[in-house]
Amino acid sequence: MKVTYLGTTMLLFDDGADQLLFDCHVTRPSIPRFLFGRLTTDEAVADRVIREFRIDRLRGIFISHSHCDHVMDAPYFARRLKADVYGSASSLNVARGGGVKEERLHSFGDSMLYQVGGFRVEAIPSIHSKAHWYNDDLGQTIDAPLAQPARKKDYKEGGSFDFLITHGDRRFLIRPSYNYLEGQLNGIRADVLFLGISGISKDTGERRRRFFEETLDKVQPETVVPVHWDNFFSPLYGRVKGLPPVIEDTGKSMRCLKENCRMRGCSCILHVPLTVRNY
Repeated sequence: MKVTYLGTTMLLFDDGADQLLFDCHVTRPSIPRFLFGRLTTDEAVADRVIREFRIDRLRGIFISHSHCDHVMDAPYFARRLKADVYGSASSLNVARGGGVKEERLHSFGDSMLYQVGGFRVEAIPSIHSKAHWYNDDLGQTIDAPLAQPARKKDYKEGGSFDFLITHGDRRFLIRPSYNYLEGQLNGIRADVLFLGISGISKDTGERRRRFFEETLDKVQPETVVPVHWDNFFSPLYGRVKGLPPVIEDTGKSMRCLKENCRMRGCSCILHVPLTVRNY
C-alpha cells in the first residue's frame, strides 16, 4: 500500500486503482490568522498537492473530527476531484457549506462500515485529545452548513473517530488524537498504526503508560507511524518543524513513542510530510 503523509493527520492511501484521503488540511494558516482571522482554503496549495501527488482517482475523504486542521480543505478536494465525504454530522455540514452535493455525503450516524473499491473502512467512535484553551469545544457540534470564510471557533469538534482500514490481508489503524478509551480497541489488530502524538510531552507518566497499554498493547502493530506532530501553523511546502513549544515538546514526544515501541518490539518510522512510503 502506498501512503503519502501530507502533514497533520492527512494521509493519502493508494492501492494503484483507487485513492482515499483521511482528513484534509493543507492550508495551514499562521497562528495569528488561525486564532483571530477568517479562514479559507488556499486553492493554490491544494492544487499543487493534487498535481504533485497525482490525486486523480480519489474515491472518498474520511474525516476524523471537524476541527479546522482536519476538515477545512475537504470541501475543495471533494468538489475538485468529485469524491465522496464520510464523517460526522458536523463534518458533513462543513462539506455542505463548501458546496459538496448531498448525494456525495455519508454520515457515520447511518453506517460505520464502508467498502470503497478494494478498501474496507470502519469508523470507530473515539475521543479527542485533552481540551486546552485553544480547543475547549469538545462535544460541541456544527448544526448548520458552514461556509468559508469561517473562524477557527466555528469548527466545533463534533465527535471523534478512528479508522480501521482493511485491504487484502493488510490492516491499518489511524488514531489521530492522543487519548484513549479503556477497552475501545479490544480485539482490534493492525499491521500499521498511525498514531497521533500531540499531547504526550505535557501529560503525566501514568496517563502515558495507560495510553500505550490501550494502543500498542491492544493493536500489536508491526509498525507505528507518528502523526499530528508537525507544525501545522507553518506552510506545508516550508521547512518541516515540530509543533510550537508552547503546545508540545515534539522531541520529547517522539522519544517517548520510540522507547515504548522499542520495549514492545515494533518498528517506529518517522514519515515526514510530503513524502511517500510503501507499507
